[in-house]
Amino acid sequence: MALVSATGRSTQRSPRTTGARDPALPDRGAWFLVLPALIPILVLSVGPLLYGILLAFTDSQSGRTQPTQWIGGLNFQDLLHDTLFWESFRIGLVWAVGVTVPQFLLALGLALLLNQELRLRWLARALAIIPWAMPEVVVGIMWRLVYNPDAGVLNETLHDLGLGSGHDWLSGLGTALPAVVVVGVWAGMPQTTVALLAGLQSTPRELHEAAAVDGAGAWSRFRTVTWPALRPVALAITALNLIWNFNSFALVYVLTNGGPGGRTRLPMLFAYEEAFRYGQFGYAAAMGCVMVAVISVLLALFLVGRLRGGDDA
Repeated sequence: MALVSATGRSTQRSPRTTGARDPALPDRGAWFLVLPALIPILVLSVGPLLYGILLAFTDSQSGRTQPTQWIGGLNFQDLLHDTLFWESFRIGLVWAVGVTVPQFLLALGLALLLNQELRLRWLARALAIIPWAMPEVVVGIMWRLVYNPDAGVLNETLHDLGLGSGHDWLSGLGTALPAVVVVGVWAGMPQTTVALLAGLQSTPRELHEAAAVDGAGAWSRFRTVTWPALRPVALAITALNLIWNFNSFALVYVLTNGGPGGRTRLPMLFAYEEAFRYGQFGYAAAMGCVMVAVISVLLALFLVGRLRGGDDA
């Protein structure tokens, strides 16, 4: 606003004198709204992560009378030659892919079914998410009863069908990992189903109706209408499932505790044993850093794929 001075000149009032605020500056009040959610993340996630990274460069051990010393990258050098860890890493990748792929395919079929106009569809949807609502420890205990070699439901069913009985699924060297993978697929399928079902419901029905009028069959409608709309959700939930499955701990710990003979020892189980069974905190922290690096690479690949997909679109 222009003002007239005593000399007759007109002067321009500065925005600061009018009480105006630069819109580029953040509102301090917004930080008070963010802090309740930000503080738990910093304390429970970022803080332990940074402490674990620092711990990986020390010789920290349980019961050690001498002070902890900085040893640089010696833990990582030992880790490069630790064949047991890399074997557990391979098992972790097999477990993550072996659970994620069938989990997605079965969830996609179930989501397509639940998206149809069915009787008691609300009940079917409620029943489909029951495994998701159960804690992993409870799921593990329940499936241990199913796989019980003496009185388990699976062996009893096979016996009634004349296909044998008394097989110890969780203790067999060749059956332990596949048996655990089946449990992982069953336990994680509901959350994938819910995500895909939400993506299906966001697709306009007019597109399907127009494709049907043009003579497109069910597969053609899925390929040209449903999948292009569902692809972003599918990529996101698949990336998250890979990360969650690679970091699995409780389910496998309850089912097999990493046995038999380390056939189901996932990287998280291996790090847990090194830290809390053998007291090698620094070495276990180095394992954790490697796993964080792998997860970061997976996330980077996912983000690059999403960005390229957005550019192509």
